[in-house]
Amino acid sequence: MDTNEDMRFKGLDLNLLVALDALMTKRSVTAAARSINLSQPAMSSAIARLRSYFQDELFRMQGRELITTPRAEALAPAIRDALLHIQFSIISWDMFNPAQSDRCFRIILSDFMTLVFFEKVVERVAREAPGVSFELLPPDDNPDELLRRGEVDFLIFPDVFMSSVHPKAKLFDQTLVSVGCLMNKQLLGDLSFERYMSMGHVAAQFGRALKPSVEQWLLLEHGFKRRIELVVPGFNLIPPLLSGTKRIAIIPLRLANHFAKDIPLRIVKHPLPLLSFTEAVQWPALHNKDQASIWMREILLDEASRMAAPRETAGCLWR
Repeated sequence: MDTNEDMRFKGLDLNLLVALDALMTKRSVTAAARSINLSQPAMSSAIARLRSYFQDELFRMQGRELITTPRAEALAPAIRDALLHIQFSIISWDMFNPAQSDRCFRIILSDFMTLVFFEKVVERVAREAPGVSFELLPPDDNPDELLRRGEVDFLIFPDVFMSSVHPKAKLFDQTLVSVGCLMNKQLLGDLSFERYMSMGHVAAQFGRALKPSVEQWLLLEHGFKRRIELVVPGFNLIPPLLSGTKRIAIIPLRLANHFAKDIPLRIVKHPLPLLSFTEAVQWPALHNKDQASIWMREILLDEASRMAAPRETAGCLWR
């Protein structure tokens, strides 16, 4: 019997699933071939065999763009899940040794969480596992899909933005405060809700869809819409852009305290009570038993447990 026939599963060469997954991920024949170390002719042959087996065109070229058929789109999630099961249930079963690992963790998190939390994680991992590296990614328009495809190892987000499909764990609570320039006289004394709503605001929004940040989402949940005069792509840009203006912003207290060391900020309690949220970490369900993921989760949760509740002060600027 032909050797290749022995490697087939119900008539399908399982290697073709790897090619199909690469094509659906890269949306380019050349990039897909390169990603799985196939020559261009070999990839073309794989496409022909896939079309023959599934009795569907699967792909067609429109200019330089790879257009997929409904059949290909329907196959893609199941194939990706099958390959991930193989990777994490069979291939990655060996015990994980942090000191000898060169694992790269891909993590989606906000710029401010990198600053006030993940910096500590990086320092610890550099000591305990010097070969381990990170690829930190900005918030994406569709993080759940990246989790499902196993393309990221962790999301570090407010838990209100996380789906129920994948496991998650609490890191710590965040308190939101109002901040403005130290010279902003509208922030003297208690900040009333009417004055707060009458002021111009700076807000962070993320991704191509300009998704609202957590404080904007919480305000909208209460039925309030601010007058946003300046939109920025991250929280860390907000404090510097308040200087010399009469604008105001809502940011986590930990971040306000961090920037108040170098920027003259006035930090005031928000007029809406209980404006807070919980930071959490989420990972693909398929990673539940992955030794490297378990190790990284333990470090994240341990470092989070060391995060003291922020003091409601930034020198003499807190009101």
